[in-house]
Amino acid sequence: MLFYTSGQGVHGFTLDPTLGEFLLSQENITIPRRGRYYSANESNYPAWECGVQRYIDHLRQTDRATGRPYSARYIGSLVADFHRNLLKGGIFLYPGDAKSPQGKLRLIYKASPLALIVEQAGGRASTGRQPILGIQPEKLHQRVPLLIGSTEDVETAERFIIS
Repeated sequence: MLFYTSGQGVHGFTLDPTLGEFLLSQENITIPRRGRYYSANESNYPAWECGVQRYIDHLRQTDRATGRPYSARYIGSLVADFHRNLLKGGIFLYPGDAKSPQGKLRLIYKASPLALIVEQAGGRASTGRQPILGIQPEKLHQRVPLLIGSTEDVETAERFIIS
């Protein structure tokens, strides 16, 4: 699979191995406004700030009106988790923690490109405190926390983190 945007929507292409070419398989991909999945390395839970912990606890609670509890689906690969959430909705979280408060994912070649794709599909990407695409890079390998996915899921996570 290859997802592409030129700033006017997101399109998916699938490799046809018999031709050796990528063929358009999904036009104008739109991420659902809210999902049913969350992806996070929960082994880091003790090192996360309180707001992130409260958000994960919130996702685990039962509430039929908001579709909770969410299902945890963490593959351990940002691209694979992002792919699922882009198509089905949900949120991927790689927040800062006690060891790496500034996050671990590189802004310029991981967070920003995926933020562009998700926003072109109607989603949201954030550090938890500011939009990823609003960050002016200060250095080549700058790292950031990343919350990315369905707009309502990311906005809810931001409210937990900020409060």
